[in-house]
Amino acid sequence: MEAEEIRGRNKMGVMPVGRLLFTMSLPMVISMLVQALYNVVDSIFVARITDAALRQAGHESIFKFIKTLFVHEIGTGSGEAANDALTAVGLAYPLQMLMFAVAIGTAVGMNSLISRRLGERRFDDANAGAANGLFLEVISSLVFVGLGFTIVTPFLRLFHPTEAVLSYGRSYLVICMALSLGLFIHLGLDRILQSMGKTGLTMIGQLAGAVTNIILDPLFIFGYCGFPELGVAGAALATVIGQWVSMIICLLLVFCGKHEVKVSFKGFRPNGVAIREIYRVGAPSIVMQGIGSVMNTGMNFVLARMFTDQIGVAVMNVYYKMQSIIFMPMFGITNASMSILAYNFGARDRQRLMHAWRLTVTVCIIVMTAGLILFQLFPAQIVSIFDSDGTLTGASVSAFKTISWHFPIAAVCISMGTLFQATGRGFYSMMVSLLRQLFALLPAAAILAAVTRDVNAVWFAFIIAEAVSLAVSTFFFIRLYRNDIRTLSE
Repeated sequence: MEAEEIRGRNKMGVMPVGRLLFTMSLPMVISMLVQALYNVVDSIFVARITDAALRQAGHESIFKFIKTLFVHEIGTGSGEAANDALTAVGLAYPLQMLMFAVAIGTAVGMNSLISRRLGERRFDDANAGAANGLFLEVISSLVFVGLGFTIVTPFLRLFHPTEAVLSYGRSYLVICMALSLGLFIHLGLDRILQSMGKTGLTMIGQLAGAVTNIILDPLFIFGYCGFPELGVAGAALATVIGQWVSMIICLLLVFCGKHEVKVSFKGFRPNGVAIREIYRVGAPSIVMQGIGSVMNTGMNFVLARMFTDQIGVAVMNVYYKMQSIIFMPMFGITNASMSILAYNFGARDRQRLMHAWRLTVTVCIIVMTAGLILFQLFPAQIVSIFDSDGTLTGASVSAFKTISWHFPIAAVCISMGTLFQATGRGFYSMMVSLLRQLFALLPAAAILAAVTRDVNAVWFAFIIAEAVSLAVSTFFFIRLYRNDIRTLSE
């Protein structure tokens, strides 16, 4: 097919916006839901780990880990081991979030750049954006491999964990970081496909990885079907194998299919212009999502230091896992929307751009309102699937009911952030996240904890922070519309 024919038939510029958003979002919502499911399944299985698993040794290096990988035992004991395991995974979560922030932030920069260049019909520049983006993902992965062998133990010791919790957390993080290449390359390839509007193909890779993880979790954690009993380390190993499966499938989809964007590394040299454009959107996105890691670390610190039973850390871990069931479908919608918005911004079509954005906001509010109702009506039933001995449910019900009131507000703020990134104004999203999480959420949580000495009061910090986010996002939206969107043609 000739280039002119391809340009004229790109569905992001011609298909009715409602149908376009639906057809692009549906595969991504499905894949995001399955991703959220396997994150939840990880924690459900971890919550069933028993006391004998406490005997597993820590792993200061991958070589020691490989040597001892197959000698862990899991017994038939109590909820104390399960709570230790959940706490360990909760403490490990900020570093996982940081790793994901770099991977997805770089991929978001790729997505925005490639879609805008396709809308502008600059196909060579779109190709350069894809190749340079994958190069950046590889470099980023190597950085985290090094960090996995150096900072894991000092990071976990910040929270004064028990030796059992430290051992669990160390095993989990070393594996996830040392084998992170699958995550980085998969997300880069996934966004290349998204940037062309081929979300059905992205679903294939994500579903394959998620299903692999779900199947391997019980086999590696509990030693079913003749597999070794690896405990928390087994959960991490199942996760990275799933990521590598997704990577391999996406490699085949990108390099063996016929696409508008053609990725080639023959004679490749880093392109400074492409890298700058990727990080113009990607760097703020990395900071924005990396702030989530800082926020999570800070919340764990507040909860662990102010409430010595550490039940608050376990509650936070359960909340974030279940929150993903609500947020992931919305992220599927906004990820699909970003490609549509960026393409039509590049094509300077204001009517389609704003129609797509208004529809995105509406659908996201509906999704998040449904999540609010679910968390208000059934918090105990939700938490009970993680609670092996009844110690978490009572503490979690109040958290779920309080925090979930910010869901509809978050739908509006995240939709505005998607528009900022799609139009190349990732700096706006970064500022919103900084103000929300570092200058509103953490101070509010620390003050509420210190004044009330009641863990239930801490959860109101989420509502306070979201109100700040809405105010700042609205300010930047008005500024973006006046300066960049209003001048586009109808």
